[in-house]
Parts: sequence; C-alpha cells; structure tokens
Amino acid sequence: MKTVFETLSSINLNDKVEKKKNLTYLSWAWAWGEVKKHYEDATYEVVTDHEGKPYLYDDALGYMVRTTVTIKGETLGMWLPVMDTSNRAMKSHPYDWTSRYSSGTVEAATMFDINKALMRCLTKNLAMFGLGHYIYAGEDLPQIDEPTQVETAKPQQKIKLVVDDENWIKVLKWVTANKDMEFSDILKTLRQKYVVAKEAQEKIRESIS
Repeated sequence: MKTVFETLSSINLNDKVEKKKNLTYLSWAWAWGEVKKHYEDATYEVVTDHEGKPYLYDDALGYMVRTTVTIKGETLGMWLPVMDTSNRAMKSHPYDWTSRYSSGTVEAATMFDINKALMRCLTKNLAMFGLGHYIYAGEDLPQIDEPTQVETAKPQQKIKLVVDDENWIKVLKWVTANKDMEFSDILKTLRQKYVVAKEAQEKIRESIS
C-alpha cells in the first residue's frame, strides 16, 4: 500500500493553481478538499500563543503564524511569516526598506493579512505530507512512479543552471516562493537537480536579499 506521502505527492494540481506576479499559489480550500477526499480523519490546528492569539510577534522581526496537520496518526508542523505582496515581513507598524535596486514601504499588518498567512501556512503544511510538494520543489508535474530495472537504469545527469534560460525562470519562481529558507538550504535543494554556477548563486542571493 502507498504511504500518505506517495498518495498525495502523485496528485496533479495544475488545474487548481493560480499565478500571481510570476508566483504559483494553491488555494487552501482545494488543498484541504483533496486531502479530505483521501483521508477523512485528517485534522489541522492553528497554533496559538499563551494568550490564545493565532500568531507570534516580535517588534524587530514581525509576525509569524504556525499550523499543524495530523494524518493517519502523524503530526507535522509548519510556520510562515506574515508577508506583503513583495514577500517582505510585516510588522505592527509601517516601515521603510532599501535594497541595491529599489526601496519602498511595508504597511502595517492587519488581521486580514494574518488570516491569509495562516491559510497559506496550512497549504504549505499539507505539502509536507506530499500534496503539491512538486510545486514548492519548482517542478511542473508531480513525480509518478514507473517500473524500472535497476541494472539498466542510468544515473540522472544534472542540468547546468544558466542565468536567463528557461530553467532559470522556473528556478527563480521557486526561490522567490521560498525566500524564508536559508540561502544554504536553497542551494542544497537546487543542487539535487542542477549544477549551480557562481553567477547563478549570486543572482539567487540577490533575489532573496
């Protein structure tokens, strides 16, 4: 029998995703609906602080929300910062930011922003169980198990990642969607499939700064 991860990671959600500013989003309603179709006993929980608030807050760092999901007795957690449309951390007050290329202002977070972040966190939490995992991994389609013969299988050859080619556009979308990851973790994930040259590394670092 297939594991939970094998079952959920094989589901093609391409007709359920939305594109916004070159980023791919999966509606939490579709994601939760797909999980419940396969596992009726699945549950989720919004993690609260000691006062019952559905977020953590630090004046220097901003807001953070957390969820947990339980499927077939296994519980996994996920966290997500509350971010504006440019994926910059939101705080209880507006603040200005400046980068090498531009500058702007991040508005103060509202309960609408926190609620939106919670549902995005839930969707990301479900990806830990396999649902839409391929989207976060920067792939176009879920991986489907096919029978292979070990003696004839060839090792997968890594793709050289070149700035501005078609693979670069796809990789940059994934990097932008996972800006909350450490730079070293982003490189480690990409190197499973790509040869990441120094120029590409610098561009990736700039995109998450």
